[in-house]
Amino acid sequence: MKPIGADERRWKARFRAPRILSMQVAAGAPTRGLVTSNVSGTFQLHAWDVPGGRLRALTRRPTGIGAGVLAPDGRFVYYHDDADGNEIGHFVRIPFEGGAPVSITPDLPPYPTFGLAVSHSGNRLGFITASGGSYHLHVMEVDAVGTFGPPQRIHSCGRLLVGPVFSHDGAIAVVAVSAGAGSFQFGLVALDTATGRTIAELADADSRLGAVAFAPLSGDARLLAWSNRTGVSRPLIWDVVRGTRSDIALDRLEGEIYPADWSAEGTQVLLVQFVRAIQRLHVYDVTKGTSTPLNHPGGTYGHAYFGLDGTIHVLWEDSRHPPQVIALDAATGMPARTLLPGADVAPCRPWRSVTFASTDGQQIQGWLATPDGAGPFSTILHLHGGPEFAMTEVFGPASQAWLDHGFAFLSINYRGSTTFGRAFLEQIWGNVGRLEVEDMVAARGWLIKEGIVDPARVFATGWSYGGYLTLQALGTTPDLWAGGMAGIAVADWTIAHEDTTDTLRGVRAARFGGTPEEQPERYAASSPITYAQHVKAPVLIIQGRNDTRTPPRSVEAYEAKMKALGKAIEVHWFDAGHGSMVVDQAIEHHELMLRFAGRVIGASSRE
Repeated sequence: MKPIGADERRWKARFRAPRILSMQVAAGAPTRGLVTSNVSGTFQLHAWDVPGGRLRALTRRPTGIGAGVLAPDGRFVYYHDDADGNEIGHFVRIPFEGGAPVSITPDLPPYPTFGLAVSHSGNRLGFITASGGSYHLHVMEVDAVGTFGPPQRIHSCGRLLVGPVFSHDGAIAVVAVSAGAGSFQFGLVALDTATGRTIAELADADSRLGAVAFAPLSGDARLLAWSNRTGVSRPLIWDVVRGTRSDIALDRLEGEIYPADWSAEGTQVLLVQFVRAIQRLHVYDVTKGTSTPLNHPGGTYGHAYFGLDGTIHVLWEDSRHPPQVIALDAATGMPARTLLPGADVAPCRPWRSVTFASTDGQQIQGWLATPDGAGPFSTILHLHGGPEFAMTEVFGPASQAWLDHGFAFLSINYRGSTTFGRAFLEQIWGNVGRLEVEDMVAARGWLIKEGIVDPARVFATGWSYGGYLTLQALGTTPDLWAGGMAGIAVADWTIAHEDTTDTLRGVRAARFGGTPEEQPERYAASSPITYAQHVKAPVLIIQGRNDTRTPPRSVEAYEAKMKALGKAIEVHWFDAGHGSMVVDQAIEHHELMLRFAGRVIGASSRE
């Protein structure tokens, strides 16, 4: 490992380089956009002058903000205003020109939620809350001058709700509804927003459906959605009023394919294909029933949508280039122009896709990068959060900092990750943590076999669910790791269930197949605190005091037990929620990990 001070300016500069986290353009005012960027040193919402490429800060929250919603007419920006990152608060609205935020739900108590939806015409807002074991869909009317009415609770049920997605005029709202209180399979329910009456339902037995977007035309009831009933996720079009369903036949394409957007005329659909975590965009012609692949560069394409000028706008990045907004030619996929450039950074090491067999033969994909020089190297095994997420090729200042210091870096898409098929996703349900750790063990074994790693210097690390897996692996496979660095982790799932928000309790219960009262053995078997006595490697945990997703009490209990057992553990607390939006704080956290790894390696070298 290179000294911590080596190239310090270089790796910290990558963290400080302005990055774009999300972007959108107003459907009815395409010169106005909304961008989440850390250009100020903290991720904040920015008004985006699309033709001029200029950003103007709209928020100045001390703990930052990760996302907002731009009204279709471009006049207002909405976001969830919480208390110091705890994700419990109110949706507020500010003018695009700037101004003080105004709560749109002043008469509701503070609430957690999954997000806010706006109809294409801008006349309906919708969001989901949870309380007392039930989920509730709230809908609000917005008139032509922007005056909003009170939220109306139009639907409640004891099953998990996700959504809504509105029709163009807001008359219909579609939500995804779980098959049961302990189920992660979803059907779709279309509701009349004026009365709450159920208009139609769509379900596939023992499968999951998801809603994406209604056609952007007045009176058009076609919903773009997807289903994984074939074993892989594939797009479909459901006419909610007529009751017809058309599955988009893409039999010659492998992998999972998700719909992303409608063209303005409702005649084309933008599709995103995933094959072993590598993306490819396609354009599907609804009238002809044909699909055209786009010949675009590699990397990750997020927030993809049809522009109004024959282009497709995307947020693009790869392992060597920070995120930038570019326009692709909709016919060829080739870059046409840059709308918002990415920052210039020091040269980065490339990631490459690798595949290896897990302990039971299951193929696991990962992203590998190695530093200059010859191995074997000290190595970072990185676990993404989620678990319902897929690591694609992205720009990662943290990964490049490890590489700068002489570490190899491998990030794996363990079982439970999305885009690898239904069976791959569902294998962990009811058995959280076991197969994922097996995949970690297999990754370590593959790295050793390939001569990449020093077996005595493999560190596990991750944030959120990745932090949980780090702790779980240290306790269940204690002889394999030099150390573990866990960020915003869960150490006891029962405590986490008790302390989390009402919205997330249903999500956790679905993954476990029941609550802690219904499945106590599952929660205990999946909790790192159960295996604390077996831990041999030093542990570093970085945890937010205001985190409601991975609440602090489970880590406090884990720390107390580890110290009582005489184990080597360090816990660093920070005053924010589920992760940090502040660049200097992110640098501080990574420096803590670099120094921790350096101490561990130094201690092992002296033995």
